[in-house]
Amino acid sequence: MTVTGRRHPLVSAALASAGIALVAAVAIAVATLTGHSSGPSTKAEVTPGARPLPTSSHPAQSIQATVVKVALTDKGGPAGQGDGAYSSRAMGVSPDQTTVPHGPVSFVMTNVGSVDHEMLILPLPGSQAVGTRPSGADAKIDETGRIGEASHSEPKSSSSMTVTLAPGRYELVCNHTGHYVSGMHTQLTVS
Repeated sequence: MTVTGRRHPLVSAALASAGIALVAAVAIAVATLTGHSSGPSTKAEVTPGARPLPTSSHPAQSIQATVVKVALTDKGGPAGQGDGAYSSRAMGVSPDQTTVPHGPVSFVMTNVGSVDHEMLILPLPGSQAVGTRPSGADAKIDETGRIGEASHSEPKSSSSMTVTLAPGRYELVCNHTGHYVSGMHTQLTVS
């Protein structure tokens, strides 16, 4: 549409907007095809202690994580010990599977007990048996080498974490005071 030999201002604005949109669409298409972007970069968050997933310049490759559901249990009582202070059968960590393939693993923890719990993932070296880590005067174990942690799960609540695990043996534990020695440990084998 012209007004006395010139384009109408609305038509000029519409053409300018269409031109900007076309340039933006072409830039996005080129960035997607080449894996390069001139825009700001973003970084994925990684759970502390976890190894990040490998990245690729190829778009939209989805890596599915194995899901392990874990029940954190106790027998109740004022301190959750049930059978007495630090009884080896008073508490537990019960995963729905004890062998998983290596790679990303998502843990969904549900505290079905009556006191707060946490879940740590610790490598299980050599031939060490589950539940044999020494505890200190505070009835806690050494967390050195911890791979992941979901802290302070209140009773009747759930939390989750995803970590990338290499083949090997791991111990899933709760390290609140006295919980490990009260039975909150189990083995997870990663093939």
